[in-house]
Amino acid sequence: MTDSKMVSSDFTADERMEIESIKMYKKELLDDIQKLKIEIDNVMAEILSFESAEESKTLEKNKQFSRGKKKFNMDPKKGVDYLVENKLLDGGARSIAEFLYKEDGLNKTAIGEFLGERETLHLDTLKVFVELHEFADLNLVQALRQFLWSFRLPGEAQKIDRMMEAFATRYCECNTHVFQSADTCYILSFAIIMLNTSLHNPNVKDKTNLDRFISMNRGINNGEDLPNDLLSKLYESIRNEPFKIPEDDGNDLTHTFFNPEREGWLLKLGGRVKTWKRRWFILTDSCLYYFEFTTDKEPRGIIPLENLCVREVASTRKQYCLELYNPNSRGQKIKACKTETDGRVVEGKHQSYTICASSAEERDSWIEAIRASITKDPFYDLVSVRKKKVINQTPQD
Repeated sequence: MTDSKMVSSDFTADERMEIESIKMYKKELLDDIQKLKIEIDNVMAEILSFESAEESKTLEKNKQFSRGKKKFNMDPKKGVDYLVENKLLDGGARSIAEFLYKEDGLNKTAIGEFLGERETLHLDTLKVFVELHEFADLNLVQALRQFLWSFRLPGEAQKIDRMMEAFATRYCECNTHVFQSADTCYILSFAIIMLNTSLHNPNVKDKTNLDRFISMNRGINNGEDLPNDLLSKLYESIRNEPFKIPEDDGNDLTHTFFNPEREGWLLKLGGRVKTWKRRWFILTDSCLYYFEFTTDKEPRGIIPLENLCVREVASTRKQYCLELYNPNSRGQKIKACKTETDGRVVEGKHQSYTICASSAEERDSWIEAIRASITKDPFYDLVSVRKKKVINQTPQD
């Protein structure tokens, strides 16, 4: 007789039934455990699949976001439209402003271009963008350093006016007891920017001293003078450290020049060799700079506009030409410099400069801009009207 038969014979019928019941329960339990394992494996597979899908979505969103930033740097409006269409921005002023203020890798010129437009969305975005800056307990130079580092001022006077108006309003909101009005802050801000140019641009020979800086700001605080101590501190801050100009992350070299009055491609006639060459021109601070490429680190030539005149001129070979010339020194070389291909900086060979635009309208626009740069500071018109307004007001009690 086998052991199992011997063992089974030792149990009663009820005990054998209970043993069989336990065996059945154990088998069912093992089956349930196996089913649970299969269910867990299925759930884990779904989780991994979901995570993989989410990761793919995140990667795709990141690619779209990077693509949108590149589009923004090339064309700000199209870039923002792309980001909104792909639900990366909600299209509201706050969403766009936070993108412009916080996001790395954006071209500072493109930011300024977008903020400078006058459509409602752009104006609302500018307001929020400025509100994202915290100017509390900063003096005006410190606040301007922060503000002007976050983008590049565009060249058009109306855009500059709107942006500096927004800055002045925000500064006065954060510092309620410094100035009697936002107009005062606006005027003094421009005075500081012009002071920066005067003290740190090598082409400006007549440097503004402290006495002149104080004198030029008389009466701007609603007809009253600002404290000399305040103006002295602002003057010393700029004298000791010029504004840092934000460098763009794109391929635009115009960050080298603060607030260009005009820029674009023109044809320039050579001095000794009379050939036309396409050059990228930048007009700023009473100088005309030209580059071979917009990505060049240094200009190929610099033409100081002091003592020069500009006029429309006819050419047998090209239409839409303008000429830079010295009316008092005909036949003599204009004081300018150029960089040779070997890197040497040499004196220019021109007795006059003949430059060709692509249309009569473009030519006339360049002539107007050059004349304005020669005759006066580009900020003059913006400030003069505001200055008259505040100086003529009755001082507050």
